[in-house]
Amino acid sequence: MNRDIKLAITAAVAGVVTLAAASAVAADKAGAAAQEKCYGVAAAGKNDCQTATNSCAGTAEKDRQPDAFVNLPKGLCSKIAGGSLTAAAAPAKKKG
Repeated sequence: MNRDIKLAITAAVAGVVTLAAASAVAADKAGAAAQEKCYGVAAAGKNDCQTATNSCAGTAEKDRQPDAFVNLPKGLCSKIAGGSLTAAAAPAKKKG
């Protein structure tokens, strides 16, 4: 093959790969923006971030803990039984 043709093919392939990578990054950013916190549906130890009583992800002590959340695609939380877009109040501490 002619050297110029090889160079043109290489440039075209590199352009396609770059375009695909840029599209994937843009799609990933768009998907991340369309998330919402859904409280009361996380399994024990599977919450995404802190709760009212813990400061780390993965520390929910029981299933469906009202103050533990998971990030879900926007609009999905309202379709899940027990799902809430707001956190429940922290449980009252016992005096004594």
